[in-house]
Parts: sequence; C-alpha cells; structure tokens
Amino acid sequence: MHEISIVRNIISNLEEQYQDRLQEISKVKIEAGLLCNVQPILIQNAFEALILEDRRLENIDLEVVLLPVIANCKKCEKDFEVKLHKFVCSCGEPSRDIIQGEELRISQVDFF
Repeated sequence: MHEISIVRNIISNLEEQYQDRLQEISKVKIEAGLLCNVQPILIQNAFEALILEDRRLENIDLEVVLLPVIANCKKCEKDFEVKLHKFVCSCGEPSRDIIQGEELRISQVDFF
C-alpha cells in the first residue's frame, strides 16, 4: 500500500517544517488531484495506522480534498474540467495541457 509511504512523507514534511510544534497541530488538509492515484479513504486509514505508532499525531485531524482534472484549451484559451476521461474542450478541441489534477500537496496546517 503506497498510501503508508505517502502519509509517512507528509508527517516527515510536517516534522521538518514545524519541528517543535508537531503536537500543536490540530488539522492538516491535503489536496490530491484525481490523476495522482490517491484514494482519500486509504490515506485516512494509513494515517490512523501511523497514529498507533506515533502518539504525537493523535490530535491531528486529516482532511483529504480531491481536486478535479482541469485542462486548458489552446484553441479557445479556456480552462475546462475533464470528465469521464475525455480531454476535449466544449469547442471540440482535444487538449493534453493539464493545469490541475496531478498534484498531491499539504495545502493547510492549523494549530490549537
């Protein structure tokens, strides 16, 4: 399960960034694009498993927000949401210019 390594990496980044304040974190929000192949429930389960290993994490609420795939059309210069894996703008032009949907990032950290 690659979600465990993803969550370990998130915790490592939090430890690095907020060294002495890890136990003061109340909430971490993660944004995951639909193309990054991450399942929110599996990320949540992996996080809960890591809480059993590291009690410093037990007061942290983890929220995973899925972001839709957004592409840009070069023909009409509009952004459009990719639905049902169809990378075609409403003007009929296909596009591979993805501007959102591949990311996996910590977007918000709240403290008590």
